[in-house]
Amino acid sequence: MKYGNFDDNAREYVITEPETPRPWINYIGRQDYVGMISNTGGGYSFYQDPRYRRLVRYRYNNAPRNVGGRGLYVRDAESGEYFSPTWQPARVDLDDYECRHGLGYTTIRGEKDGVAGEVTYFVPPGEDLEAWRVTVENDSDEPRSLQLFSLVEFCLWDAMDDISNYQRNYNTGEVEVEDSVIYQKTEYRERRNHFAYFACSADIDGFDTQRDAFVGQYDGFDEPQVLEDGQATDSIAHGWSPIGSHQVDLELEPGESEDIVFLLGYHENPEDEKFEAPGVLNKEYVEGTIEEYCDPDALDAAFEELNEFWDDQLSALQVETPDEETDRMVNTWNAYQNTVTMNLARSASLYETGLTRGIGFRDSLQDQLAVLHQFPDRARQRILNLAKIQLKDGGAYHQYTPLTGEGNADIGGGFNDDPMWLVMSTAAYVKETGDTSILEEEVVYENEPGTEAPLAEHLQRAVEYVWERRGPHDLPLIGHADWNDCLNLNCFSENPDESFQTAEHDVDEERAESVFIGGQFVYAVEELAELAEQTDVLPEAAEDYQRYADEMAEAVADAGWDGKWFRRAYDHFEDPIGSSENDEGQIFVESNGMCGMAEIGREDGKVQDAMDSVRERLATEHGIVLHQPAFTEYDERYGEITSYPPGYKENGSVFCHTNPWIMITEAKLGNGERAFDYYKRICPAAREDISDVHTTEPYVYAQTIAGPDAPTTGEAKNSWLTGTAAWNYVAITQHILGVRPNHDGLVVDPAIPADWDEYEVHREFRGATYEITVENPENVESGVDRVEVDGEEIDGQTIPDLGDGETHDVRVVMG
Repeated sequence: MKYGNFDDNAREYVITEPETPRPWINYIGRQDYVGMISNTGGGYSFYQDPRYRRLVRYRYNNAPRNVGGRGLYVRDAESGEYFSPTWQPARVDLDDYECRHGLGYTTIRGEKDGVAGEVTYFVPPGEDLEAWRVTVENDSDEPRSLQLFSLVEFCLWDAMDDISNYQRNYNTGEVEVEDSVIYQKTEYRERRNHFAYFACSADIDGFDTQRDAFVGQYDGFDEPQVLEDGQATDSIAHGWSPIGSHQVDLELEPGESEDIVFLLGYHENPEDEKFEAPGVLNKEYVEGTIEEYCDPDALDAAFEELNEFWDDQLSALQVETPDEETDRMVNTWNAYQNTVTMNLARSASLYETGLTRGIGFRDSLQDQLAVLHQFPDRARQRILNLAKIQLKDGGAYHQYTPLTGEGNADIGGGFNDDPMWLVMSTAAYVKETGDTSILEEEVVYENEPGTEAPLAEHLQRAVEYVWERRGPHDLPLIGHADWNDCLNLNCFSENPDESFQTAEHDVDEERAESVFIGGQFVYAVEELAELAEQTDVLPEAAEDYQRYADEMAEAVADAGWDGKWFRRAYDHFEDPIGSSENDEGQIFVESNGMCGMAEIGREDGKVQDAMDSVRERLATEHGIVLHQPAFTEYDERYGEITSYPPGYKENGSVFCHTNPWIMITEAKLGNGERAFDYYKRICPAAREDISDVHTTEPYVYAQTIAGPDAPTTGEAKNSWLTGTAAWNYVAITQHILGVRPNHDGLVVDPAIPADWDEYEVHREFRGATYEITVENPENVESGVDRVEVDGEEIDGQTIPDLGDGETHDVRVVMG
């Protein structure tokens, strides 16, 4: 692979060629302060909210890609030649280059003409800042006079306003410079009490805070005027485009190096302590932090703490299987990606701008499914936070804004699958932790004080919301959309300037129905029935919830079955979608995956028939496509799904998020070969050798891969922030490797390739540790002959919840 390789011992991906097919990024920070770092040092940072608290400016759809935001330059003071150790922004060819993306940090090293520069970016645990630990080294045989220039292009907080309201922005920029610290205080004089700072550990030999002074009126970041001249201008920004740049002059003997630290941070002052003097920023609360982390020794200690955090978090579940790529993803990269998606859902990446949406309700609830064993307390709080934006009728705001804790009123509700994800995520949390007290937590509706009710009631209203909104076939009404936001059956849009999801059009009544939500309802309410057996705080008994599920399953098996697979939906005119009756879009993966996981019609062969149809009609070498045949023309009855060219996004791509639902269904059927085959088709590490085709990062999942109808079949888009990460982790760990929690303990139920002789799972669960060895002497795909715990055979396949703080040896023999 010409772009890089995995270093499994270091838990890093090593990139050796800066011109990757797309910028390959990493995330730093895991709570309030978050940044993105590309393999060439680009990206941006924000505090809590990627729109309203953006620190670093980033130009989406820029050419060349990923330029601006952050930068480092090393200049030879005698020759005037300069380069960027990160390759960009200068884009000067390097003699040597290496980028190491690790867990919560990125290290990039570049060398040119005997001079090396190395930078490690990370967020010290618990801090609202990012550190750049820079080392400049003279690897030549002669003394060198060198200059180091830093660069941050500040965003003026509201990232949407920053790229649109120039008549205001060109007049508001304000900075202060004190010693080696640049303070960005735009709009601080008004309604803001927050500011950014860019500090340097060294005594500086110059600075700039005005972009045009640094770059030049007609130059770019690749050839900035200050680097051409070799001297900063000490510019002070008054409006226009504030930046932060330090100049540090270095005299290095052969073999000598020097460490310099840069800190980019965020702080909020108390409202009554904003100024230390009229118009002068109060810096009291950040001075200690700056002093602490400008010390390289303190920074090294913080970096070690970061590594210890990841050691601890990843240790909760580790595997050793016959497949190297599975181990690589489960033990490190998939678990790491899950943490990022838990933090951000779909709000901020190189594909999600962070400008127009918060954290998705359904998105975030699905993301929790994969991190419950790592972050049970944080998952618990996220579930409760999202329950606060549930509507009083049982629906939900479709998006949540972390900065305010409120729902996005512009988007509103009406996405009728949303409430069921609250049920599914809560049930999964209780299975993992045994903590039923979450059901008694008092939570408001619509963020409105005085509406508090136990979470158990919220779940009840979620069930009633779907149950009371059924159409002509007794299937759930789809609303604006179900899981697929681009299947818009109540929109009928002919106006290119309106949203497919929220456009309001006159229909006498909503009649469009979702088979998908029908399957989801059965899956979720059966989970609720199990939960009702564990506690008496739910409003109805287990048998009552089971009756709901049974009646919905009957409706799905009747109106949702097409003869060989599950239909997708019924449109406003009661015509089926995802049916052999259709010319295009005859079979969809979502409804077959969800109804399969709910095991609707399993006993009479419907689930197996559906999986056979998926394999015959939808499976490709790059994964399972969303539907076939793809739509070739726009159809206002279906909405946005038909607006994409065939093979892309929702119109017939491999929408990776849905693939694990098929894996899980195949595993439930005992088809281990099929389940694992599908897992490997979209596994990023398994696609590393085709990176020129795949294009996005080989260490994290992407949302989509272009389908067979597309000219660029196999090309991935929208990496990092996707529900694909959580569901693939659930599929491989809980259903293929087959170690999953239930209310009584850990179930072991493998569905694996027959040629696997043995594998091991290390699993921490409710205060105990289980070292599980699964043996497959008969080389079967599924089935368990016996389970032994500490040498004693137990009844069934559920390892009991011992919770004693001890380590227990578990032997599972398949057969």
